[in-house]
Amino acid sequence: MQKHLVKGVKVGIFFAVGMIILYLVYQRQNVAFQADCSVKDISVENCSLLKKVAGDIGNANYYWVIVTMMLFMLTNILRALRWKMMFNAIGYHPRFINLFGTIMINYLANLGIPRSGEVIRAGLISKYEDIPVEKALGTIFTDRIFDVIMLAIVIGLTMLVGGSDFLNYLDENINLAQKFNTLLNSPIFIVVFLVFAVGITYYAYSYRDNIKNSIIGKKILGLVSGFSAGVQSVRKVTSIPLFLFYTVAIWVLYYFMMYLAFFAFVPTSHLGPIAGLVVFVFGSLGILIPTPGGMGSYHYLVGEALAMYGINGSDAFSFANIVFFSIQIFVNILFGIISLILLPAINKD
Repeated sequence: MQKHLVKGVKVGIFFAVGMIILYLVYQRQNVAFQADCSVKDISVENCSLLKKVAGDIGNANYYWVIVTMMLFMLTNILRALRWKMMFNAIGYHPRFINLFGTIMINYLANLGIPRSGEVIRAGLISKYEDIPVEKALGTIFTDRIFDVIMLAIVIGLTMLVGGSDFLNYLDENINLAQKFNTLLNSPIFIVVFLVFAVGITYYAYSYRDNIKNSIIGKKILGLVSGFSAGVQSVRKVTSIPLFLFYTVAIWVLYYFMMYLAFFAFVPTSHLGPIAGLVVFVFGSLGILIPTPGGMGSYHYLVGEALAMYGINGSDAFSFANIVFFSIQIFVNILFGIISLILLPAINKD
């Protein structure tokens, strides 16, 4: 009972954070929307941002919405094929349906507790394919490392071609270099970090034999060994070029999901490929923030990016919701639930 209560509290906290961010974004856009109505002499009764968003979603061009959904499903097929290559490299041959299904359950779980999906995904593939869970976690870690590398490459590309508006936004709103230097120049931070690092190193070295021979130590070493095997699986894949093709193709399709989504909504349909790249990067960063599916943070950052291209706040909010609800909510929930139902039946033996 207590375990379920703790899980419920975690889910509630993450959803609360996402809802708070989403509410703050909505409030900010609503103030601007009401002001615009006032200028246009539109009555309060006929000036509802919620009604506007609902109307925009209802009037979206669903041909392009369905295209983006199909591209998203294709990325998951490629991700499953890439994951299979890593398992094959360390001597396991899981079925594609289990790989694909656990990936979809991964996304579903992240809508409840952010980042929990990776652990659940490892546990399920371990259960269905009799693969040590630590090795499964190692392959998933490698999977995410390549995603981080690709995101860094895309951000670098965006800085090159995104224009002065993008660079000015980063300088004014993020300025990571200055913040990082401020942190490093703090004597308190440096002292605390050094004391902690020296203390941990001294303890681990002094009691290394006791740690290795303890039950917990042996368990940890076994987990580390299995995890390491999973991480190094990429070195043994049958075709490095094919592995890299899957990796690049996944992120190219992610980009086209955002760019083609522009055509689903009239106010964004005129935006070009570079705008698609900038909005894609901002949206990706929004998804990284630990809220359910990027709820709130995704809407905020997509809105910030679209503002650079003259899209007003209420239209940007509508566009973000069209993409968010079609992919993060509809597709992930639908196929996540289908996978939850089908995988136990497929693997009942």
